[in-house]
Amino acid sequence: MSIDPRAAISPAAQIAPGVEIGPFAVIGPDVVIGAGCRIGPHAVVQGPTVIGDGNQIFQFASIGDAPQDMKYRGEPTRLVIGARNVFREYVTVNRGTVTGAGETRIGNDNLILAYSHVAHDCVLGDHIIMSNAVNLAGHVEVGDWAIFSGYAGAHQFCRIGAHAFIANNTAVLQDIPPYVLAAGQPAEPRAVNIEGLKRRGFTEEQVRAIRNGFRALYRSDLRLEEATAQLQKMAAEHPVLDIFASFPAGSRRGLAR
Repeated sequence: MSIDPRAAISPAAQIAPGVEIGPFAVIGPDVVIGAGCRIGPHAVVQGPTVIGDGNQIFQFASIGDAPQDMKYRGEPTRLVIGARNVFREYVTVNRGTVTGAGETRIGNDNLILAYSHVAHDCVLGDHIIMSNAVNLAGHVEVGDWAIFSGYAGAHQFCRIGAHAFIANNTAVLQDIPPYVLAAGQPAEPRAVNIEGLKRRGFTEEQVRAIRNGFRALYRSDLRLEEATAQLQKMAAEHPVLDIFASFPAGSRRGLAR
């Protein structure tokens, strides 16, 4: 363990072996930091927050502070972070609210670049990349392997599906399904994220099935209910479409279409 003597650490914090904490970092009470984490100088971690093993929090980041919600009245909500995530400079991640699930959750192996914001009650999966200055409003859900280019943002209660790609300066106002590349203000589905799928080892047959599913949803004259039914039939033959076909059913904001 390497803790700079100039760091301000609450006696009520729980810090595992092998943690590095830089000068002038602040670690509040009700904070649990897993083994091998690195907390940079001037970073602030408040609680209740649970941070798994091997995370890196760079200088001036603010992790686990109170939600930016006018209805918040100091309830003991929390932030839960998995393993091996990277939070770059000036990233802010807020705890949940009682009007949500009471918890903001971030999975494993995510890369959140400088000046990005994850608001209260967001739920992030694994292997997500948020480029510089990406902003997620409250209650946003992001699936595994999704990528946000710089300055993109998502309205509260929106969902971004697994393997989706959100282009730079895109304003997500409705749900973006899995596998879809979206761009614009507001976001419009433009194509399948083919390059990303190839990089992750999807076969040509799987990519072809996803492209056919995209055509059924976005390039046909079918109503959403009809297109969803068509996707479900296609998923019976191509399981890679399961998450695509089931995605519309959980929408609160409606599907970008």
